[in-house]
Amino acid sequence: MAPSLLQPQGHLSPAEALQLAQQAPTILRRNPKAISASPLSSLFSAPETADLWTIYENLLLSCLRTGDDESAHQCLERLVLRFGNKNERIMGLKGLVNEAEASNHNELLAVLKEYEDILEDNQANIPIAKRRVALFRSMGKTTEAIASLIWLLEFSPTDAEGWSELADLYLSQGLYSQAIHALEEVLVVTPNAWNMHARLGEVSLMAASVSTEAFPQKHLAESLKRFCRSIELCEDYLRGYYGLKKVTDKLLSESGKPKKQTESDGFSLPGQETIEKLNQAATKKLAEIVRRHGAQEPLWQGYNADEIAAAKALLDKSLSNVIR
Repeated sequence: MAPSLLQPQGHLSPAEALQLAQQAPTILRRNPKAISASPLSSLFSAPETADLWTIYENLLLSCLRTGDDESAHQCLERLVLRFGNKNERIMGLKGLVNEAEASNHNELLAVLKEYEDILEDNQANIPIAKRRVALFRSMGKTTEAIASLIWLLEFSPTDAEGWSELADLYLSQGLYSQAIHALEEVLVVTPNAWNMHARLGEVSLMAASVSTEAFPQKHLAESLKRFCRSIELCEDYLRGYYGLKKVTDKLLSESGKPKKQTESDGFSLPGQETIEKLNQAATKKLAEIVRRHGAQEPLWQGYNADEIAAAKALLDKSLSNVIR
């Protein structure tokens, strides 16, 4: 599917972002900016639609990614003319442009100082607060980024993206318990987000692998539950099946080891037979996804190439273990 300027830009590859940015001259020429505040000017300008402003914003982002600063400024100028300098979303976009054009550390600090000044006047300016977090992270100031994000979430506790970002920051520091808590907050807001269930399964599996406990079964049980929930919500979700196979492989490899578990632990693992069935189901589905994607079947081409390669490697590893 061709990339669209009406869709979120975060998932686009560099090549897709370049493809969109190359449309900038045509779009800007077709939609000249208003040169007069007179009501009569609307009679001679392009009709205003919500899509137009979405296109400008997404085009700005693509132009910044590809280094077309001139087109990015033209997009921003049109947005400023329409919504004004005091619009919080516009302020966030202006800050993003300033960050992209900063050529050294001191200039980034100057942008950060602008954010601090804005937030001092209006602490509830969410776009600027998010830009401050992103800037701290890009500058390698992880501790400050975490503190700023916690401060932001006090104002906006139902911000699922904010909790997800906080989980990622905690994970980068090896703070698995905190990352798990943040992901649980994401699921409070978006309980049917199958990708976030799988992400919580992945982090729980990581926590089990580095746990200092003698029997980290609690994290494994949580991981198994989350992966099962993710594929229940999305029956063709590759990451869910991949994670389910990983955790069941681990559980089956440790099946001969003793397990200490009490009711107070608050978790339980299914029986050996159930784990084997889940492992077989995950293996079968991964094999189907890899096969049908490789056969270029039209409805099976939406998967990430790296994820397909990882699934194939996992299947090949399982096959070699069986042969041995």
